[in-house]
Amino acid sequence: MNFIEPNLETALSYLTKLNAEQQPLWGTMNGQRMIEHLTDSINMASGENPQALQIEEERIPKMMEYLASEKSMPQNFEAVFAPKEVALRNEEIDLAIDEFVDAWLNFEEVYEENPNHTEIHPYYGPLNYDQWQRINAKHLTHHFTQFGLIK
Repeated sequence: MNFIEPNLETALSYLTKLNAEQQPLWGTMNGQRMIEHLTDSINMASGENPQALQIEEERIPKMMEYLASEKSMPQNFEAVFAPKEVALRNEEIDLAIDEFVDAWLNFEEVYEENPNHTEIHPYYGPLNYDQWQRINAKHLTHHFTQFGLIK
């Protein structure tokens, strides 16, 4: 599968097409909640939302194989670190997008200042910048497809 480029400009080109109450093709999140969910993931990558490893360490190599693969993220996947029912943090979708932008800029700054930095992903273990960017590419593509922004 072709995943989108994981950069702020590309992400914003999709996010600005959403409206707050837009419903997904699958799943239960509305447009604004999806943006806040993406922000949570970016914050995880930068260390602002630290997580514990949720799998046995022996499974990490297999998970890293999946990360490197061309396989897309499955529909309706429920991650323990991303609860299904979460109240919106922002009063409106534009504020959610602003929060996403701030989180993305912080993510870039963290790894620019310390290129050897790693953060734990609950299913993949400690990841560096390039590995987080691979997750970002898959994750953004997954949710933009979910909302019909990518066909």
